Amino acid sequence: MALAYYYLDILLHKCRSFCQIKQLHSHLLTSGQLHSSPSAAAKLLDLCSHSPSADLSYAALLFRRLPTTPSTNAWNALVRGLARSPNPTRAISWFRDMSRAPQKADALTCSFALQACARALAGFEAREIHSRVVRLGVGADVLLMTTLLDVYAKVGDLECARNVFDEMPRRDIAAWNALIAGLAQGSRPGEALDLFRRLREEEGLRPNEVTVLGGLSACSQLGAFREGEKIHDYVMEERLDMSVIVCNAVIDMYAKCGFVEKAFGVFRSMRCGKSLVTWNTMIMAFALHGEASKALEIFGQMREAGLEPDAVSYLGALCACNHAGLVDEGVRLFDSMVGSCLVPNVKHFGSVVDLLGRAGRVEEAYKMISSMPMVPDVVLWQSLLGASKTYGDVEMAEIASRKLMEMGSNSCGDFVLLSNVYAAHERWDDVRRVREAMKKRDVKKIPGFSYMEVDGVIHKFVNGDQSHAKWREIYAKLDEIKSKLKSYGYEAKTKVVLHDIGEEDKENALCYHSEKLAVAFGLISTSEGAPIQVIKNLRICEDCHVVIKLISTIFSREIIVRDRARFHRFKEGSCSCKDYW
Repeated sequence: MALAYYYLDILLHKCRSFCQIKQLHSHLLTSGQLHSSPSAAAKLLDLCSHSPSADLSYAALLFRRLPTTPSTNAWNALVRGLARSPNPTRAISWFRDMSRAPQKADALTCSFALQACARALAGFEAREIHSRVVRLGVGADVLLMTTLLDVYAKVGDLECARNVFDEMPRRDIAAWNALIAGLAQGSRPGEALDLFRRLREEEGLRPNEVTVLGGLSACSQLGAFREGEKIHDYVMEERLDMSVIVCNAVIDMYAKCGFVEKAFGVFRSMRCGKSLVTWNTMIMAFALHGEASKALEIFGQMREAGLEPDAVSYLGALCACNHAGLVDEGVRLFDSMVGSCLVPNVKHFGSVVDLLGRAGRVEEAYKMISSMPMVPDVVLWQSLLGASKTYGDVEMAEIASRKLMEMGSNSCGDFVLLSNVYAAHERWDDVRRVREAMKKRDVKKIPGFSYMEVDGVIHKFVNGDQSHAKWREIYAKLDEIKSKLKSYGYEAKTKVVLHDIGEEDKENALCYHSEKLAVAFGLISTSEGAPIQVIKNLRICEDCHVVIKLISTIFSREIIVRDRARFHRFKEGSCSCKDYW
């Protein structure tokens, strides 16, 4: 009998086509081995559901017609195959069916079902399986708990992911990777970076490619240049730079931390070859830094290298034109895209609409929106509203605002922009009407905040902030700045304070904007001559832009501000945006 099973194993491993699987199935039926050997049935099911020639419908039929009660291994084979199929939710259904069967799920069954949850982003079902894991008492299984952690991270339930991680008696590098990636992708980059440091410094584990990608993503979001540079050093030491994906992430990190030349240095020195994503990342990096000519040059070089631009390439090139005000070049690029095999999407239209609007061609921007082959999204109307605010076009602002209301937009920014248009024309009754509408719809204004990294610590500031441990020193530095600005002929841009209050109150409100607080903290916390990097959640205001330009001259500092839309590199009294943002 043992010899028969030995030859059966050989036959199972030699099946290369679905036809051979059916022939073996017939042999097992006629010889009675399918009835007498649960393990043979399980192995055949595994072959039907998981091999390159798998047929899940046939596997399910085979399962239902097994002559004996299906074993746990048989259930596992089917759930495993379904979990990796185009429709992973079927694996969850079969897992639930198993709860009513004589054979009970084991750690492997739960792991396969959780893999299905991860692919289907099924958070509720994952919690059900988590409860089953607790009842089965298999929580010590590292692989199973890592899979559970991964599901929670992917569905955005980071609290549960963190709890699973903290309760694990042992953790392997996959467990660490899952939580770091989840935190980085879930807008909690600070925690992701802390975990990355802990993995290396406290646990003594060596980050692999996946860990490094999570750490670089966190640095990109935080603008944590020093930490990102350390990770890059590690990448070079461990020869992880032979991975094009890692190199792309390093380029993106340097660019988003404000050092586009360092990003370009990595781009030029890549030993692993460049993918289309590499070229696109570099194009977008130059675009966000206002280096339009370099972005378009890379766009051309990509074609010379034998790579045809895709939709992302064109979007990066259009963004470059947008940030530099190259209207004719942007329109030409858009037309060339239309003339190729690529179909522009709403983002491409949005970029051109923004380009036209920011150049003052508001009517053309409106006509483009009206003639689009697809339904304009909220962002397009917001771009038009923003352009209307910049150029004081009340009529167009009201059109865009009405469209946004019809689309159900409840963004505070939409109301604020319309309010700003009215305020700029001193139509205070209309301003009050907009603010009353905001209250009625319970619209909350997004508070402006800025943050910066000093010695590996992230410091956050809000407008008028006095919560920082060094707030008195920061305010003293601002007073010093204020007195020095006068000798440079500075006058506060009080028109950006859109409240019906006196000029003195407006000047005081401007003085303590979050980016000014962050820059002042940078001046007192970093060595003389060192660059200062600030990240702001909203667009930088006109007054802060003027002040920081002057600070870069007064204190001989390079100051890099990344706002919601782009980078501003202030040096010797000028900005890389050339005052066009």
